[in-house]
Amino acid sequence: MPPELEAVKAATHLAPAAPGAHAGFLKNNLREYGMLMSLVAIMVLFQVLTDGTLMRPLNLTNLLLQNSYIVIMALGMLLVIVAGHIDLSVGSVCGFIGALAAVLMVEYEWHFVPTFIVCLIAGGAIGAAQGWFVAFFRIPSFIVTLAGMLVFKGLTLALLAGQSVGPFPEAFQKLSSGFVPDPLGGESLRSTSLLLGALAAAALVFFKLRGRAKLAKHGMETEPYVFFLGKNLFFAAVILLLSYLLATYKGLPNVLIVMSVLIVAYDFVTNRTTVGRRIYALGGNEKAARLSGVKTQRLAFLTFVNMGVLAALAGLVFAARLNTATPKAGLGFELDVIAACFIGGASASGGVGRVMGAVIGAFIMGVMNNGMSILGIGIDYQQVIKGLVLLAAVFVDVYNKNK
Repeated sequence: MPPELEAVKAATHLAPAAPGAHAGFLKNNLREYGMLMSLVAIMVLFQVLTDGTLMRPLNLTNLLLQNSYIVIMALGMLLVIVAGHIDLSVGSVCGFIGALAAVLMVEYEWHFVPTFIVCLIAGGAIGAAQGWFVAFFRIPSFIVTLAGMLVFKGLTLALLAGQSVGPFPEAFQKLSSGFVPDPLGGESLRSTSLLLGALAAAALVFFKLRGRAKLAKHGMETEPYVFFLGKNLFFAAVILLLSYLLATYKGLPNVLIVMSVLIVAYDFVTNRTTVGRRIYALGGNEKAARLSGVKTQRLAFLTFVNMGVLAALAGLVFAARLNTATPKAGLGFELDVIAACFIGGASASGGVGRVMGAVIGAFIMGVMNNGMSILGIGIDYQQVIKGLVLLAAVFVDVYNKNK
């Protein structure tokens, strides 16, 4: 039997947990499981209140498209927050990059591929400039990125001359509005999208089982098998259900594939690499990390470079979805991105946070926005409710830490 299959088999034959272990584990990890249960509860609530509109394939597609750029930026923001900093400029950088792409493709008639590359490089350069001041000059990130927010708002207005620029080439629009092609030729059901979803669900369960087996083999503590199995079967079921519902409409959106690849990549980096562990060490105790040999300044600098690249990618996705660049693009995005991280369990003092937590936080905000809009709740009350949810999430974090 191949070693991988032996590892998976071993993961399903672990010794039973000690009495009370389940309750203790749940108590110590209440925040992580609480966010997942909160997302499920919110979706069920709005599914009932909207008479089933929330989970319709068309609305699910819109929900994914509306929140894709928030999720993409939340991945970068999570690393910045875990490192003990904050970035208030991401919304303005997102709008600026969209404006830059519009000028290059519409006014200068550039092909979308070199435009894409230049925009990502520009985003990285913006992140590097801000990270340089934060990491090497010790200027608080709040001040540096607040200045960046104002600067790039102004540059967006200047670049667009106060007017909207568009439309974009059709090939570029497919970044956000395109769907995975269906070579299997399904008519009422996009077979390729359903197959991809099934493969993703199977891969998730397999790799999680193999990872758990490796931990058990080295005597490392693992979560109780009931919670492990329940959580991963739940995620696999969600992937299958989502794939099926989307397959009955137009299939999987291209941006969902991009988003999924990024989520898997950043989850791997934060959990399985030296760089990821060092970022957590930096946010947990910078002095101790520095004395341990971690190059803390360079690490903080790189988190801002990474944030700039992801903000640029989100700007391209948002511009492709609107099919135009507007002077007000990105307005308020930074608030949704930061809220997603904090609601998902990131600590305001750094050193704590998970990729899946940030993703769940982003979708909690997205489902709330979508559900309240369907119900006709005004934008004024939507802002009030979102603010209270954010405050409650940070309150729970601080309360648990003090306790």
